Amino acid sequence: MRVQGRTRRGLLRLLGAAALVAAGTAAQAEVTTVRLAKQFGISYLPLTLMETEQLLEKRAKAQGLELKTEWLRFTGGSGMNDAVLSGGLDFASGGVGPFLTIWGRTQGNIKVKGVAALNAMPLWLVTVNPEVKSIKDFGPKDKIALPTVKTSIQALTLQLAAEKAFGEGQQHKLDALTVSMGHPDAQTAMMGGRSEITAHFGSPPFQELELKDPRARKVLDSYDVMGGPHTFNLVWASGRFVEANPKVTAAFVAALEDSLKLIRDDPARAAALWIKAEGAKMSQEEAEAIIRAPQNEWTTAPKRMLDYLAYMNRVGLVNATATTESELFFPDPGKGAGQGTGR
Repeated sequence: MRVQGRTRRGLLRLLGAAALVAAGTAAQAEVTTVRLAKQFGISYLPLTLMETEQLLEKRAKAQGLELKTEWLRFTGGSGMNDAVLSGGLDFASGGVGPFLTIWGRTQGNIKVKGVAALNAMPLWLVTVNPEVKSIKDFGPKDKIALPTVKTSIQALTLQLAAEKAFGEGQQHKLDALTVSMGHPDAQTAMMGGRSEITAHFGSPPFQELELKDPRARKVLDSYDVMGGPHTFNLVWASGRFVEANPKVTAAFVAALEDSLKLIRDDPARAAALWIKAEGAKMSQEEAEAIIRAPQNEWTTAPKRMLDYLAYMNRVGLVNATATTESELFFPDPGKGAGQGTGR
């Protein structure tokens, strides 16, 4: 009986240890469904291809993960940030302004950082008001549509342009004319001629399509304001998610590189896939021309993000500071811990 008792106690200890191991494994298990979001426009082409070609699922499977994806759509970065903060979104995407806003707000808690840039693209302010030749000509009857007032990358660029045009301390001179509106609705409103919207600070392909109309003219180019190419869109996530899901994050970055390679190697196919997925009302030739345009760079390398951050620091939109762009991003999952992004 004594032997049996010892055997039972030994068995119980083994079962208890196995249970602890199982519990630890379950606690460390990565997510099986990833929630990702994108916005409107061809600048999100890398994510559209990732979705249509199931590139993330394929990369995850190569790492032994059976992964499902849920793709959401937003009209601006502020809504995405709310979803990230509430835990309802894993990977957000948008312009530099909304990203820097949430980056600055969360360094003391969930530590949101960039996962990778998507592109560098110029943003054009287009108007149908024949009296407006420069931003100095906008009057009280004009309304400028952009994704999110005050904090979108378009809003920040307009503020920087206003400061240059009207003088120090005048960065908010045109803010009262701005209206938050998604790009598709803004294009329709301005070109329809029946709304108060007389200008749209948009993105590709909306700005290119608008300029095909003889009534439209480009008033401002963000590359001119910033002194050269700058990052437009990027992907970000919380430190909490990235730390709990290193394999999923690595699979995402690898899938993004696959998508960018497809764009560079076969822009015609990329254009066709994007038109079909988005139901875009433009020809394949038009879409391909935007993809191939030399000013549009499909790259994960960040550009001039610190210039935007310096401005947001100066006007009090963001308190956190950075001296290198690598401080804004998680380390590249393909590199060792503590190394820079390499992007």
